[in-house]
Amino acid sequence: MEEKIRLTQFSKGAGCGCKIAPNVLQEMLSSKMPSINFPNLLVGNNTNDDAAVYDIGGGKSIISTTDFFMPIVDDAFNFGQIASANAISDVYAMGGKPLMAVAILGWPIEKLSTELARQVLDGARDICSKAGIPLAGGHTIDTQEPMFGLAVTGIVDTSKIKKNNTSKEGDLLFITKPIGVGILATAQKRDVIEGGHLTKMISQMTTLNSLGEKLAEIDGITAVTDVTGFGLLGHCIEMAEGADLSIDLFYSKIPVIEGAKEYLSKRIVPDATYRNWNSYSAKTSFEKGVNVMEAFNLLPDPQTNGGLLFSVNPNAFEEVVALLKQNGLENFIEPIGVFVAQKEKAIEVKL
Repeated sequence: MEEKIRLTQFSKGAGCGCKIAPNVLQEMLSSKMPSINFPNLLVGNNTNDDAAVYDIGGGKSIISTTDFFMPIVDDAFNFGQIASANAISDVYAMGGKPLMAVAILGWPIEKLSTELARQVLDGARDICSKAGIPLAGGHTIDTQEPMFGLAVTGIVDTSKIKKNNTSKEGDLLFITKPIGVGILATAQKRDVIEGGHLTKMISQMTTLNSLGEKLAEIDGITAVTDVTGFGLLGHCIEMAEGADLSIDLFYSKIPVIEGAKEYLSKRIVPDATYRNWNSYSAKTSFEKGVNVMEAFNLLPDPQTNGGLLFSVNPNAFEEVVALLKQNGLENFIEPIGVFVAQKEKAIEVKL
């Protein structure tokens, strides 16, 4: 009987945990070259937003994004699904509607079969179909480690673009998925994950964040992003600093995926968690009584196709709660934080 291939054994990273550490990334992106002004570029790389947005006139703008990484699961079809849902999420996070995608595939031809590569692409086709878009093409190269992702094009009404740096003081903070999938993914790579936890992890990472397109219709939604490799803490810091505010984060209200705390007790933590924490610890404080050690491992946990993280004007609270309930998100109707005037630390983790 042929031994089943475990894709995670062929990659040193996993999903969005492959991301370069935030502080290192900032050094790479810094440039002494003079910047060129493009008036129609509404969102570019001068901010830490999820995608680029370009005004094409007539009240419409194009969204462009790309995302790829190494396997976070062992199954090739699931890998294609997860990488695709994760890439498409950036369009939803800007309040847009995806239009089409092209694939980015790196495959170690001498190590892994072309049949497995086909399964990855089939997983991508499945998710693109669920998003209502074509997988319209792509590019492949022979690599040392398997990697896959998409470049995605979307469209949005220019007046409805949702950025990640436009929250206001007093806004409430919501999230649409539990955190902790990085921990479960590490448990899988170490071959200690329970079957039920694996099923929940895959289900969460293959669920499209299409709610973002509906959030764009609500004026009271002041800012949106999605939680990926920098963890909940990193994306909260981006939102807070971008708006020149701070966030009081309510630790007890943050949803955690089933099994994550169990594996934490066994010291199963992604390496990227520590890289994230080293970048963010100086910007974070903890209220007395918070389980700092647990929070240290959960808040910077790298997420792959994590939930949408968005701020809401309190006047729109009831409208947002109704939308969440209509979309089966009854467990996410409580705010996990509030934006406050800028303090010494960007984030204060409270009970």
